[in-house]
Amino acid sequence: MAIVIAVDIGGTFTDLVAYDHETGEVRYTKSPTTYGDLVEGIAACMDKARIAAGDLSFINHGTTLVINALIQRQGAKAALVATQGFRDVLEIARGNRPDPFDLHYRRDEPLIPRERRYEVADGAVVEPLDEAALEALAPVLLRDKVEAVAISFMNSYANPAHEERAAAILESALPGVYVTRGTDLSREWYEYERSSTVAANAYVGPQVAGYIRTLDGTLRDGGFKGTLYMMGSNGGVLSAGRAVRQPIALVESGPIGGCIGAGAYAHALGFANVISFDMGGTTAKCALVEDGRFSVDQIYYAGGYVKGFPIKSPVIDIIEVGSGGGSIAWLDAQSRLHVGPRSAGSMPGPVCYGRGGTEPTVTDANLVLGRLDAARFLGGELRLDTAAAQGAIIERIAAPLGYDGEAGAIAMADGIVAIAGIVMAGAIRRQTVEHGRDPRDFVLFSYGGGGPLHAAALAHELAIPLVVIPPEPGNFSASGMLLADARLDTSQTFVGVLGEGVVATVASAFAAMEAEARAAIRREIGSDAVMFERAAEMRYRGQRHNIKVPLTGLGDARAIRAAFDRDYQRRYGHADARAGVEFQALHLSAAARLSKPALAHLTRATATGGGDRGTRPVYFGRFGGMVETRIYDRFALAPGFAAAGPAIIEEYGSTSVVWPGDRFEIGPLGEIRIYCSNA
Repeated sequence: MAIVIAVDIGGTFTDLVAYDHETGEVRYTKSPTTYGDLVEGIAACMDKARIAAGDLSFINHGTTLVINALIQRQGAKAALVATQGFRDVLEIARGNRPDPFDLHYRRDEPLIPRERRYEVADGAVVEPLDEAALEALAPVLLRDKVEAVAISFMNSYANPAHEERAAAILESALPGVYVTRGTDLSREWYEYERSSTVAANAYVGPQVAGYIRTLDGTLRDGGFKGTLYMMGSNGGVLSAGRAVRQPIALVESGPIGGCIGAGAYAHALGFANVISFDMGGTTAKCALVEDGRFSVDQIYYAGGYVKGFPIKSPVIDIIEVGSGGGSIAWLDAQSRLHVGPRSAGSMPGPVCYGRGGTEPTVTDANLVLGRLDAARFLGGELRLDTAAAQGAIIERIAAPLGYDGEAGAIAMADGIVAIAGIVMAGAIRRQTVEHGRDPRDFVLFSYGGGGPLHAAALAHELAIPLVVIPPEPGNFSASGMLLADARLDTSQTFVGVLGEGVVATVASAFAAMEAEARAAIRREIGSDAVMFERAAEMRYRGQRHNIKVPLTGLGDARAIRAAFDRDYQRRYGHADARAGVEFQALHLSAAARLSKPALAHLTRATATGGGDRGTRPVYFGRFGGMVETRIYDRFALAPGFAAAGPAIIEEYGSTSVVWPGDRFEIGPLGEIRIYCSNA
């Protein structure tokens, strides 16, 4: 049992990467995501890779199940048990109005409606928990056929005893009902954010728990004796048991693997600043790697900050837009062309898949422009229908706008791709320019099934000089999961004015948090080699908002104050040396290394024979339309190979486009490096 696999379930495809530690062999497969039973898609990938469950030592798995359930409102029938007087905290939320000029502004409705929110007495030790009220509540919940119960008490961040007791009572009285409590997810004092987080955990809990248990059971029935890990939103893997208890920690589980992989390649190739850009079938995502590190946010807004709701869980800072290969092109009532955010998904998928799709997508447009080979898509596993794609673009887009025939289809296909590119470039600008970073100082590291098709165009739009495309970009998020370590993030409220006495108390609090995290990792992962990183939320006295300051290696008040002033100056352009500074919360990250393949082993062996497949016409509008373009087989291009654009580089799961005037070369780890001429 030397084989390890990583599985990434996306909106369109399920991707699998397998690595054999004994032979060094690596295998990549993709299958359409099977929404009716996600395990079927995984089984199909394993069959293609000729892998049996009994061959596996461990599995890393990422999924979009959690975020899809939240956004689509397809979760469990849940109830909330709150402190007396705090039943409506989910609806009251915060008093801010993020979009003050929208006269019709409405927040998203709470996941748990008011009629399923209940109150019980809960206070200090002088006012004990009303256990009789909880016992009387249980039959009401059973009568209403509630599937999950969230518990969130006002002051539980300071003492979780009442929440723990309430959970024990309800678990005993409600067999088969998913019960979760707020202090198992966050120990910070923000009552609205804690309540919102535990409500979301209850909402997705039964679905995620059922899925993980079904997957694990199916694998065990097939002979699997290894360990199943889930990819956490914080950039590390979680045990299956923790994922069942805290499924909200998987809210961005799917895209995170690619971020981890991008960071690993950036470190190995010596790139200090990288934009990690992933374009799949449904969405495009981007994140920044600066000095080898990702920014991790302590709060995530499902549905967006303006109208969504907060989840207090560490998430790598990712911006996501509805622009993927399956994004549908459509005309509004004023005949304006839009692309996305609706997606054709895997079933029926783009029109060119021949599965009944009727609405043109970005993939259909790329096929009409000659950038995809109809006979070699997914290594020939799926033959594309160019005529159907062209017909759909003519019928739905070109003809209503007064364009006719093949020329009209090509013009509109170019427009579809251009609009998708504008949306994706906007996401990168939000991640860079809006945070004071210049995208020209970054390398664009692009992957996903659609990323390499659009990366060079995005680099030209943003004046980025270098694009890097890793090996097997269509499966790269799964590859990144093989490179992840186990990670556990904890936090707690801590209030105190910075001074030597308080610093000693902070050190004691961190020591206790580290002992608890070490025990959890030993219990769940089986490792004693744990690395810790400390950070604190701090602010000037009298302020409302905090900044997160890394504290690892800082042992005295003077050093902590200098770090705070430096980070405050970097973010806001000024610092106040005379103002007092106070702590608001402590954050601890604990990580344990897992066995992983070397990056050089993730590249398939170079194929025999030449990589030149001849030429075909490809549309580049800025260069006069159809341009005769050299086609290459990536698997036959050895490190050191270089050529000039225009070029198309084909491989299983993705296609890279090199624009006229650009040049490319194959790097030492098998990566494609595209040097853009206009940057």
